[in-house]
Amino acid sequence: MSQLTPEELRELRRLHIQAGRRVDSLFAGDWRTAVRGRGMEFEEVREYYPGDDVRHIDWNVTARSGEPHVKVFREERQLTVLLGVDVSGSTRVGSGGRDGRTDRHLQMARIAGGIAYAGVRNRDQVGLVTFSDRVETWLSPRKSRGHVWNVIQHVFEVTGTHRRTDLAAAFGFIANVQRRRAVIVLVSDFLAEGDWPGALGLLARRHEVHAIVVHDPLDRGLPPIGLVEVVDAETGRVRLVDSRSYREVQPVEERVRACRRQGAKAVAIGTDEDAFEALHEHFHRLGTRR
Repeated sequence: MSQLTPEELRELRRLHIQAGRRVDSLFAGDWRTAVRGRGMEFEEVREYYPGDDVRHIDWNVTARSGEPHVKVFREERQLTVLLGVDVSGSTRVGSGGRDGRTDRHLQMARIAGGIAYAGVRNRDQVGLVTFSDRVETWLSPRKSRGHVWNVIQHVFEVTGTHRRTDLAAAFGFIANVQRRRAVIVLVSDFLAEGDWPGALGLLARRHEVHAIVVHDPLDRGLPPIGLVEVVDAETGRVRLVDSRSYREVQPVEERVRACRRQGAKAVAIGTDEDAFEALHEHFHRLGTRR
């Protein structure tokens, strides 16, 4: 893990000071409403009583005993929240946002940090996977305050040792390490090759998946300044392009739709937006629907 830059340290202190007020006032309640209520954990099998839901009949036990039995479930009071955060080369690109210094990495760190803080406020278990074209960090879910602040520090501090992105491999890793149902929050620009939508779909079948698609105004094109040298953040390739004809490889709307088609609850957040306000709108909308 690399050392935090002075600016990242200042940003982390800002989050520490502001998170309590802003998370609680903006989206902590909406986060709980949006993700709570679907998690049911098996508790026991007991004899059937008139009025029990027949959909919960355990046919195996019923057949063995000769008497109808039903499965009893209880609502899970504690969520497991697993953050998957992209730290590939493309996350270090940005136009500066509203404050002149926000790239994708910093915006992703704010988003992941805010959700981690909401988790600890609600006494949930929080874990972290950071990835490039391989898994860079794996912190298994725990609920202690010290652990969650370690998660938050990691999302600000960790940069990928590799530039490229392999979303399919990252999603496959998450599916393997997180077997029990959880809330998976994926924070990435979702600019990658391979069959990552298929891997996302498999993940969404078992878990509640939120895909936060982070984008930058530069994604849509360059200012009309003529010929300019550009460097691919993931391959290091330098090429000369006409800024007037340069266009986004995959529009952010297409990336959001690709995630939603696979069953993920997706939202786009730009580097020029207030991360907490955007999260508030996302979870408030989901909570209202639920």
